[in-house]
Amino acid sequence: MKLDILAIAAHPDDAELGVSGTLIKAKKSGKKVGILDLTRGELGTRGTAELRDQEASDASDLMNLDFRVNLGMADGFFENVRQNQMLIIEQLRKFQPDVVFINAPHDRHPDHGKAAALAKDACFLSGLPKIKTALNDVKQEAWRPRAVYHYIQDYYIKPDVVVDISDVVEAKIEAIKAYKTQFYDPESKEPLTPISGEEFFDVLKGRWRDFGRYIGAEFAEGFVFTRPAGVKDITDLI
Repeated sequence: MKLDILAIAAHPDDAELGVSGTLIKAKKSGKKVGILDLTRGELGTRGTAELRDQEASDASDLMNLDFRVNLGMADGFFENVRQNQMLIIEQLRKFQPDVVFINAPHDRHPDHGKAAALAKDACFLSGLPKIKTALNDVKQEAWRPRAVYHYIQDYYIKPDVVVDISDVVEAKIEAIKAYKTQFYDPESKEPLTPISGEEFFDVLKGRWRDFGRYIGAEFAEGFVFTRPAGVKDITDLI
């Protein structure tokens, strides 16, 4: 299966928080969409890796994803090294996405910036024919995405482009809430975290409203370019 869009995430729930509105909109328009999680989030203060696996599956169903896989890298300790680059390259060449979304370039959680650098390097290296890969003994051809964009996470970053998600914002919230161990649950006995309070969804919606204001939309997601973007007609821009 060839994907139109692939989101790469350090942890399960990163893509839901940062880019799921755009992914849901793309699916509704008929595009093929997937998520590649690097770790299982096993170091998270709340929940377990096994619960996060189920939550990621539930969120994927809600977003109607075509594909989701977890590479099982070490949460908190993965590095931008050849072994991990090759794992991502294999998936890029398998699914040949045109657009790839990656973690924020810098953020509160150090894994986010590390994952962004790792994924960005893998996207470039995947296009080099002299790097040989094979899956299930089938030789893979080189593939480089046409565009790579950072999604914005905890720290505020001024976006280079925003996408109107007003019509899918409730679906985005439901996908985030699939991670029941991570977000507000009045019955939970687990420790509080910066994202587990009842007010966190007000914070999220405030961010999306702020991005939407740039284009006269109620809600939007923001993205940062990894290189200058181009359009064939300037009137395509809002």
